[in-house]
Amino acid sequence: MVGKIPVRNLWLLLLYASNLYNEFVGTNKKRQAEEENLEIHDLIAEILTTEVEICLRRRLTHELNRREADLTHVRGRINHMRTECRRLLQQGRVACSFDEFIVDVPRNRLVVAALDMLGSIVSREDLGQRCRADVAAFARHGVSTGLFDARRQTSMIPTDARNGLDDARMIAAAQLALKFKIFSEDLGDLDMIIPYRNREKFWKLFEQAIAGFYRTRLFKKWRVCTGTYYEWQIESQSPNMEKILPKMKTDMVLEKLDGSHRIIIDTKFTEIITPWKDQARLNSSHIYQLYSYLRSQEHDNDVLSRTSTGILLYPSVGIDYDEWATIQKHKIRFATVDLAADSTSIRERLLDLIPS
Repeated sequence: MVGKIPVRNLWLLLLYASNLYNEFVGTNKKRQAEEENLEIHDLIAEILTTEVEICLRRRLTHELNRREADLTHVRGRINHMRTECRRLLQQGRVACSFDEFIVDVPRNRLVVAALDMLGSIVSREDLGQRCRADVAAFARHGVSTGLFDARRQTSMIPTDARNGLDDARMIAAAQLALKFKIFSEDLGDLDMIIPYRNREKFWKLFEQAIAGFYRTRLFKKWRVCTGTYYEWQIESQSPNMEKILPKMKTDMVLEKLDGSHRIIIDTKFTEIITPWKDQARLNSSHIYQLYSYLRSQEHDNDVLSRTSTGILLYPSVGIDYDEWATIQKHKIRFATVDLAADSTSIRERLLDLIPS
């Protein structure tokens, strides 16, 4: 629960909200997976194994590692004190300190841990085989396949351009997979803060997830724009008004590619119904906000601006709503989506809100 809002599918929201998912290089595979309504861990495994296989064709990222060893030849710098104290010269050896490139580094161990975990829980056997084959490939290159402390070692993974920026997508997928595993409200031996318990952060996640879902599923018929700023149709103003008048910003705008329909969606991570005296009513401030978006953008030279649809989308709290009213040629819809439902039901609900 986040406040009064039941949330079961946090990971589905995280997946749809992630840039990793929306920019997945295997675009056709992503869309095919979506159409098949794969489980969340299957979708993550699809992304991760694709990125891993790209990395393996290129080469595994390696890092410099400082090593000390007693060698039969000089390499790097000589440790004179150790050489003398241990009488290594008499044994034909010398203590050296040197740098070497290794692939058994935290970033690669993180990927192996994610593959190993996903390989045991995916529902598709072919994905499980791919995960296990990738683990074996990493092992052949010299990457450890033992226990991995995700919380401690993830912070050790550098992300700057000099340290494997090419692996950024693979690492992001591995981190998403491990979050799927290690963050849980089930009893366990670790105490951790549940991600996105904060309502404001969840509100943003909810908005990004809805936009990511529509961008992914409606690409054939709709164009999805997020964070669109609208200007007020000002006829005249005082000298300082421009500095203090806020711009209007919508969560997302969907426009049909054939130019026949425009929908403005505003997400609200709160209850759709609020108490008013002894009655239950829609939140008037939300209605005024969406109404302002719709009416303020009407232009004579833009036909869609005069008939565009508005949707206020909320998470369900016990009861599902889907109501609408046409106000001055603008259809305004008030709807909820049940985040405690299974992933297939959530997808179907979101698709039902958008006309085909």
